[in-house]
Amino acid sequence: MEEQRGGGPSHWWRYGPPWGNRPDGPEPHPARLPWRSTALITAFVLVGSNFAAHSQPHRVQLDGYARVLLLVASLLLLWRHRHPVAVAFGTATAALVYLSAGYPYGPVFLTVAVSCFSAVVAGHRRAAWAAVGLLWAGHALVALWLYRWLPPRGDTAASVGQEIVVATWVLAIVALSELGRVRREQWARERADRAQAAKRRADEERLRIARELHDVLAHSISVINVQAGMGLALLDSDPEQARAALTTIKAASKEALGEVRQVLDTLRAPGAAPRAPAPGLDRLPELVEQAAAAGLTVDVQGEAPHLPPGADLAAFRIVQEALTNVVRHSGSRHARVRFEQGGGELRLRIDDDGPATGADAGGSGNGLAGMRERAAALGGTIEAGPRPDGGFRVLAVLPLHTREDQ
Repeated sequence: MEEQRGGGPSHWWRYGPPWGNRPDGPEPHPARLPWRSTALITAFVLVGSNFAAHSQPHRVQLDGYARVLLLVASLLLLWRHRHPVAVAFGTATAALVYLSAGYPYGPVFLTVAVSCFSAVVAGHRRAAWAAVGLLWAGHALVALWLYRWLPPRGDTAASVGQEIVVATWVLAIVALSELGRVRREQWARERADRAQAAKRRADEERLRIARELHDVLAHSISVINVQAGMGLALLDSDPEQARAALTTIKAASKEALGEVRQVLDTLRAPGAAPRAPAPGLDRLPELVEQAAAAGLTVDVQGEAPHLPPGADLAAFRIVQEALTNVVRHSGSRHARVRFEQGGGELRLRIDDDGPATGADAGGSGNGLAGMRERAAALGGTIEAGPRPDGGFRVLAVLPLHTREDQ
């Protein structure tokens, strides 16, 4: 539910912040500089350094030069997203100069941590490590050797324990930066996976709608085409037969408009319940009547089983498309539809006696592909081709029980 609402802290942590992190490439430079966060860090560094100076009287007390160095190290963070490498080295250099001048230890290290974190997260790992290593090596050099010539006067060499503490802080900065990088890459992968899944669902829905429109329009328009030709041929010699052809055209066009409207309603209101039930094998007698009106006699052998809604629609569309192809492409005026059940499968066979006429009636050739897609979506198969004794056969094998009804 939280993901659907698109809010909440857990959503932010799981899928990442709403800015950047494009899965298809590097993140673009942000349009605005991070003024607010930089201002907070600057205030914290300045105030914290004042408190640190009071607790370290043996160090050089803060002066104007020290505050300039602190401001430079903090204000460089404004460009940490646009120029992460330069900012990482800049903050490390400013912090090193600050410590080399003998000023008190304090939150100046925070600027280095933030800049290196941004560099690692942006993919510049080696640059961030080099900047942190530069700071640590410079500090070790000052604390163990150059302290003799640098302020404060009378300073002594740092102990090994102190350098271990500094090294621990350096490793902690690198570890946190790497953690942020890993988490960012994980966010990017999750976003890419969600985008791919959404695209796949959209493609599947587009194919489903294309199949529905093809099956509805191909069948109805084929009937209309046959009846229109019959009506024109009989208009003068047999007006009553021509009137019957026009009546069939009217009924077929009304049915096609209704089914197309149902498909378009699902586009206008995705996720809404359909206003009319999807067609199924219970409409097989109606399909036989439409075929008869187009001059095709259809014999139904066996009993149509009760199937889940998805399988029922697929079986109906397969029969509809097969009969449409007989009307459009076969010279035979007789077809057989046979239902056989066994082994948890429905064998649906549609035969005609041929021969093929070679006429395409304006078809696109997508009918057989659509039937195969419908069967494959249910875990079934389609075989279609000429019979050895002439004619054409479509054999669909569909599971009687699918995931939909379990």
